[in-house]
Amino acid sequence: MSALKLAIVGGGSTYTPELIDGFARLRDTLPIGELVLIDPAADRLELIAALARRIFAKQGHGATVTTATDVTAGVQGADAVLLQLRVGGQAARDKDETWPLECGCVGQETTGAGGLAKALRTVPVVLDIAEQVRRTNPDAWIVDFTNPVGIVTRALQTAGHKAVGLCNVAIGFQRKFAAHLGVDPELVRLDHVGLNHLTWERGVTLLDSPGAATGREVLPQLLAEHGEAIAADLHLPLPVFRRLGVVPSYYLRYFYQHDLVVEELKVKGSRAAEVAAIERQLLEMYADPALDTKPELLGKRGGAFYSEAAVQLIASLLGTDGRTTVQVVNTRNDGVLPFLPDDAVVEVPAEVDAAGVRPLPQRPVEPLYAGLIANVTAYEHLALDAALHGGRDRVFDALLAHPLVGQIELADQLTDRLLAHNRAHLSWA
Repeated sequence: MSALKLAIVGGGSTYTPELIDGFARLRDTLPIGELVLIDPAADRLELIAALARRIFAKQGHGATVTTATDVTAGVQGADAVLLQLRVGGQAARDKDETWPLECGCVGQETTGAGGLAKALRTVPVVLDIAEQVRRTNPDAWIVDFTNPVGIVTRALQTAGHKAVGLCNVAIGFQRKFAAHLGVDPELVRLDHVGLNHLTWERGVTLLDSPGAATGREVLPQLLAEHGEAIAADLHLPLPVFRRLGVVPSYYLRYFYQHDLVVEELKVKGSRAAEVAAIERQLLEMYADPALDTKPELLGKRGGAFYSEAAVQLIASLLGTDGRTTVQVVNTRNDGVLPFLPDDAVVEVPAEVDAAGVRPLPQRPVEPLYAGLIANVTAYEHLALDAALHGGRDRVFDALLAHPLVGQIELADQLTDRLLAHNRAHLSWA
């Protein structure tokens, strides 16, 4: 197969070198001939592009790295377009993580009221970008990393775009479980179910060989032998893991220990402030012409293993290895979880190849998890409606439906604060 052209919208992100490192290391899996970094911030874009060229050169990769500030020009001829943008930057994130705390609610950029604010800012921008991709290159796959991934991916798929969402939670669990077991990650397959940032590992299969259809269940072993380490990593109580026999994602902490997390955040402050400080340091490092590897500090920026997950997904979608692989993605439900609408976006294992994405059948989801999944899916439906059509009432409805809000007076207060902090990004406000 001829070398591919990829485009990254939001290519000026300090996170981009993580992707570049993965593209360089895994070039046999994903043969890239040209990588286009697209971002309106021209100065920052050139800084990241220069580092990307050095990383490729260091690892003997022959890809060309180009830049563009215009989406239409940048995605021309691309085989896949990756979205990793942040509307409003870290300043908007800082607000998302701050004003909900004033009402006694979790301040977080992907869930609760802060997550809704991010969705409202993001969905119209992403849909505009996707339309430019469709007009320029309708056959290109759109791979969304932009949070909240579930809502953004649902917006893209509802508008008829050739899109799939990707998160690093599943691959993070796969890598960590493999390390605990002392095996190659390709031998670990997850029974991963839920929505983006609302998932549980209900089983872990140790395959007989990479890609095999058979293996043995090892989740009880992992919880028995490594439960304390897993619980500490997720900041959740081990007895709950052992009683339920599952491993919830870190984001379940916002639901299972909401009030405790609120008190912690009031003391600790926003993650956005911490990330902004890391970004300033990273940009100084990136400006060093001698730097030709991703710095260790980038690991503190978040998004571990994203590059590996991205390479696997894009390679399968574009058929570079001619194989059908099983990967955890965000895609249309289509009956996989029968208690949800078909057009809901779920995060489950799926078969992925050049023919597309096909979510695998799931065993019945236990009521303890199905109830919360259904509740958050209803919220996501209302959130998308608000993002597409605007209006205070739609924002209020979405907040009232969210299980972390769910009270009239609280939804009213949060709606007022959300609109006050986001008018510059909402054309209808």
